[in-house]
Amino acid sequence: MSGIDSTNNDVISVGSPLPRILKAEAREARLVHVRWQSGQERIVDLAPALESRRIYIPLRTDDALFQTLRVSEFGDSIEWSNGLDFSAVWLSKLPPAIFSNQDFVRAMDELGMSLEGMAAALDISRRLVADYRGTKPIPRHIAFATRYLIDRQDGANDNQGSPSEALLKA
Repeated sequence: MSGIDSTNNDVISVGSPLPRILKAEAREARLVHVRWQSGQERIVDLAPALESRRIYIPLRTDDALFQTLRVSEFGDSIEWSNGLDFSAVWLSKLPPAIFSNQDFVRAMDELGMSLEGMAAALDISRRLVADYRGTKPIPRHIAFATRYLIDRQDGANDNQGSPSEALLKA
């Protein structure tokens, strides 16, 4: 086979397509409402990500600058008026800012956890787990820990994608 024939007939696949942002809207407290070209929507908290890099110091401290957020020309990032940007790939990997009581119940079901088991896994009281299954607002650290448990369990099972995203879509 000649080099010309093989390059003309080969199909190269490198995985799933890159995420593309259709619309993004800055909210209070460094939250961003994102609508993806796939149709999925969610609110993400950029505060932890902005804290992770010194370059983002202006966005941490200047509310007016944060509100200048816009989607880049090709939908591959969000950007601000001072030239800073945040890639769609990184943005797509951030967990949703909101973790509802229904999400907590679904997580317990997926993990196959009882009240006692979830309490032990999160190092909290059984009573708190029962409250989170009801209407008590779920603190951020409990939401992150619960997502971690789901990701760890599914990662050990099959290493496919982000299971916490699949759980939250349900």
